[in-house]
Amino acid sequence: MRVLYLSYTGMLEPLGQSQVLAYLRLLARRHTITLISFEKNADLADLEAMAAQHREMQALGVRWIPLRYHHRPRLLATSWDLLTLTWIALKEALTGKIQIVHCRSYVPTFVALVLKAIAGKPFIFDMRSLWPDEMIAAGTLKPSGPMFLLLKGAERICLKEAASVVSMTHAAVEHLRRTSGTWIQATDFEVIPTCVDLDLFQPPVSRPPERDKSIAIGSIGSVLSGWFRLDWLMAFFRVARELDPEARFAIVSSEDPIRIRSVARTLGAPLDRLSVYRVRHREAPKAISTMDIVPMFYTTGPASICRSPTRMGEVLACGVPVIVNAGVGDVDEIVRRHNVGFILSDPSQEAMAEAFIRVRELLRDSHLADRCRKAAETCFSLDLGVRAYDGIYRRIV
Repeated sequence: MRVLYLSYTGMLEPLGQSQVLAYLRLLARRHTITLISFEKNADLADLEAMAAQHREMQALGVRWIPLRYHHRPRLLATSWDLLTLTWIALKEALTGKIQIVHCRSYVPTFVALVLKAIAGKPFIFDMRSLWPDEMIAAGTLKPSGPMFLLLKGAERICLKEAASVVSMTHAAVEHLRRTSGTWIQATDFEVIPTCVDLDLFQPPVSRPPERDKSIAIGSIGSVLSGWFRLDWLMAFFRVARELDPEARFAIVSSEDPIRIRSVARTLGAPLDRLSVYRVRHREAPKAISTMDIVPMFYTTGPASICRSPTRMGEVLACGVPVIVNAGVGDVDEIVRRHNVGFILSDPSQEAMAEAFIRVRELLRDSHLADRCRKAAETCFSLDLGVRAYDGIYRRIV
């Protein structure tokens, strides 16, 4: 198949590496792919990394068109990016032999509506999240505001016009069917959770000696987004410090370490025991191997039922247990079914203390790392995700 893949996420970002390129490396063996992505200024300025990425794309046979991402002012910047993507994607659709348009998230899908109307190209709405509801949760939109209503209306059109809709969770599909009326019942849904490169993310061959000295509690991935509960994470760090004065803490993120430490300070983090640093995507497994427990807390509500945290699959694949809060996609069901951590009932000090004690006890289980790995293989397999996408492409054509 000849596929035009549109991504508002950059390929040099960790999410682009894990949730776009990971798929394309395998899909490119079966399909001819043109990829258009938006790259941030800092990544475009890294000439060595950009050149390396171009070389990889050429080796894969993927035709890559990187565009510059604009951030401010928010509305005007996104509108400009939308217009730019529409112009370039339309040229590709009209002059190339494109059979399918694969849209990662909402902004590219808005463009795909134009491509379908003008060029008749079928598209896949790869939702990844309930974006309008996610912005409500992040505090960037008002629930009854005109922009939210506009986006929800556009979302409905995308769901109706798409040849196939990909959701990351079963909970989100049930929510959409329950709230969107009878018209959505006929929509072709496919549930493909966040997938993990299980060859890259693996348990360490041997346990690092420093892990035997004190328990290490870490977080990996973005923590400054409006939907990650950094306040809960810092509260958990404080409780763990009280119960185990020798405990060590780490936040590994592509975000600015200085800003993270500043926010953590205002939230009362144990800074004397906290390290904050960046790593490239391929270095993430090594960082995870230094952690004994990884807490991951998110806002709950409509936005969260579509969330399948990338970090959860990566952490479990490395044999490390998690502490999660309920009401986030299929997360609590995975933890419960595979016995790979603890589900936090509320952010009280008592609940967090129980979570720490229970997971510390769980660490004594010699089969825990194997269960974590098995959960990742069952729920987050990249091969299964690629097979599902391949099946969608073939059904559409």
